[in-house]
Amino acid sequence: MKDYYQKSMRALQLAGMSERTQQCYTRSVRQLVDYYGKTPDKITEQELQDYFLNRKNISKWSAATMRICYSGIKFFFINVLKRDWHTLKLIYAKREQTLPTVLSVKEVWTIINAVNTIQNKTYLTAVYSCGLRLHEALFLQVTDIDAQRMRIHVHRGKGAKDRYVPLPEATLNILRQYWTTHRNPKWIFPRLGRGGNEGPTAQKPMSYTSVQGALRRVLKQLKFAKRISIHTLRHSYATHLLEASVNIRRIQQYLGHNSLNSTMVYLHLTTQGHEHAYDIINSLMKGDDHDN
Repeated sequence: MKDYYQKSMRALQLAGMSERTQQCYTRSVRQLVDYYGKTPDKITEQELQDYFLNRKNISKWSAATMRICYSGIKFFFINVLKRDWHTLKLIYAKREQTLPTVLSVKEVWTIINAVNTIQNKTYLTAVYSCGLRLHEALFLQVTDIDAQRMRIHVHRGKGAKDRYVPLPEATLNILRQYWTTHRNPKWIFPRLGRGGNEGPTAQKPMSYTSVQGALRRVLKQLKFAKRISIHTLRHSYATHLLEASVNIRRIQQYLGHNSLNSTMVYLHLTTQGHEHAYDIINSLMKGDDHDN
């Protein structure tokens, strides 16, 4: 079964998975293949159990990484290999209940302004100022920009859900300035190639690794101690909107969250109202002001 990669991608596409999910799930299967040095159809249920236990107990993969590992391999073995193994029904990775890292407005712009290439600086500006996911910004097309209504049409979002997000005027100007450097008829962020001159005719957008690498280099240069990823800019966007008194239902809509519970996590991150609450608590808890 040498064509397992193509069969995996085909099944994922038929299931309507996003390009990012396709890549993550297929990578999970490839890691399993590399581990045993044989195609997945030759791997036994016992070997699959041993692999999962090794990644969890020896490699010490996080719950988030294990969840992708389980999901990708489970999808492949059930939908491509047609395996009906008990192990595939048993596996489960508990979701970590940790709060995301959030930057201050000043920290966000310190990072963005430290980027020395126009494409990466424009890309990070779009991610933060519009609350976009990594792949949503990468796959922005010229036709997604609605300058008349000052909004962006996101129609390659998580779960293939369409949504509109507000487009700040300053961001529109930056996107326009960057687009004039390549004038690609389709992509806002086209793949530039090694020489940097393939933008006008590129058939694909920039790669994930290029923008992630740019962010890592800037963080190293600035010596930021916080654990920061591109998704941190989206978390910061939501928190800053909440602190500016934007209605949480609107924020839910802009982020593309199905459930308000997903957006409610930002209530734990905002400092809005804390000072007033602290004053009240301090007043109530002054034991020496009350009779015994």
